[in-house]
Amino acid sequence: MNYFTIKDIENLCGIKAHTLRVWEQRYKLFIAKRKESLHRIYDNDDLKELLRISFLYHNGHKISKIAELSREEIHQLVQNSCVQENNHEVFVHQLIEAGLDFDKEKFEKIINCVAMRLGLDRSITDVFYPFLHRIGLLWMTNNIIPAQEHFVSHIIRKKIILAIDGLEVNKTTDNVLLFAPEGEFHEIPLLAVNYFFRKNNNYTTYFGTNVSRESLNYFLQLHPADCLYTHIITRLDNCGLESYVCSLCNDFPGKQIVVSGPAVQCIQQQPANLKILHSLEEMMAFAKQRSQKV
Repeated sequence: MNYFTIKDIENLCGIKAHTLRVWEQRYKLFIAKRKESLHRIYDNDDLKELLRISFLYHNGHKISKIAELSREEIHQLVQNSCVQENNHEVFVHQLIEAGLDFDKEKFEKIINCVAMRLGLDRSITDVFYPFLHRIGLLWMTNNIIPAQEHFVSHIIRKKIILAIDGLEVNKTTDNVLLFAPEGEFHEIPLLAVNYFFRKNNNYTTYFGTNVSRESLNYFLQLHPADCLYTHIITRLDNCGLESYVCSLCNDFPGKQIVVSGPAVQCIQQQPANLKILHSLEEMMAFAKQRSQKV
């Protein structure tokens, strides 16, 4: 059983901690459990209920009206909203619920439903990425065990790989080498990059995560690649990321070095052959631009 602080709930549900306290006092909507220190704590079931309440609240339902409903009525109203409004946020909430419970059948059913309804492009941008961001918040605050992160990541990873395998790209001399450096094991963002590159008819070579510099050097001695692309979430160490990126630029001056991911915010130096992408939208635009140049 996982336990969450009121700050965790704020991050996951998008409702300020002060607002949650007001709801508890004014509407008796949700009475949190208390630690010996009297700090509020929430378990898995609490999180699920609050995700449903926050979804209704953010979609125009008055909190005073939600407070009058039973748990079953709230759950049914959320389900009806999903069907009627095609609201993507409810899918994110459902994936969090299924992931916390290790419910493989439910998780895969939601993934397949999302992919059929939205297509994989919008599934990645509108559902998978927001979901993984929320799971990342839980992981960073030690409120989700690694097994849960591996469980949900494996299913999404499999879905994207199957889609990539179905894309045929004409081989050209313009090759993008995709990798994550040693110490970086988050693969789904890199797979998403690979998917969008190949969807836009860019030829790629995919090395995956935790790739050593020796492996890069050896490959590039034997095969052409005009662009090296890496996605970094972990900072590697306190000050090593910027040094690592700059060394890539210096060692491969004739190649474009492209870096994306949350960790790139700490990069200050910008060599001439370095391009930093700060969002999924920028990455998708970059993949489209490259395909137009080929």
